[in-house]
Amino acid sequence: MAKIGLIDYGMGNLFSVQQAFKRVNQPLEIISDIKILKSCDALILPGVGAFDPAMTNLNNTNLIPSIIDWVNNGQPLLGICLGLQLLFEGSDEGHLKGLGVIKGQIRKLPEERNERIPHIGWSPIYKTNECPILENYPDSNWMYFVHSYSACPLKQKSTVATTKFGKTDFSSIVWHKNTFACQFHPEKSGVAGQKLIFNWINWLKTTKF
Repeated sequence: MAKIGLIDYGMGNLFSVQQAFKRVNQPLEIISDIKILKSCDALILPGVGAFDPAMTNLNNTNLIPSIIDWVNNGQPLLGICLGLQLLFEGSDEGHLKGLGVIKGQIRKLPEERNERIPHIGWSPIYKTNECPILENYPDSNWMYFVHSYSACPLKQKSTVATTKFGKTDFSSIVWHKNTFACQFHPEKSGVAGQKLIFNWINWLKTTKF
């Protein structure tokens, strides 16, 4: 069984993520220091809240250099919600630099008629590019979102699924060097989210890194 580390920097709903993985019989190791991180086979970067406080908290863990090396070396990481946004170079929401392992910026959702910001609730995702986690995964699954900002990757192929917000399509799943990051919360997205988590775990078991 893969040893998966759940990064604790004080801004992620660790309990919900742990419970979702428990339902597929996959325990998670809470990560708060480099030694434990380096013993893992895969990492999860969760996140709830604002960009700058999250980067400040993450910096205080002294884990940032190890996380950057982890992603750049093609080791598997799952980013969730704010955890996806922190992977980018920066955000309209704050002034601090992000991890910068994915080129691009986090932009505020556009003002759309009949759409409210923050975007809260259920919306479907639509596959746009190839990704091993989405193989044999049905299109148009509904996922649970809570956000006011979304990713704009520099490379269009990095976006592997989109979601509609009014007349706009935003990146809802990003794939980069074995990093799989989603703007929605799979741990709160019922059967569809559970299937996505299962696919990610199964991919870990069947892939050599």
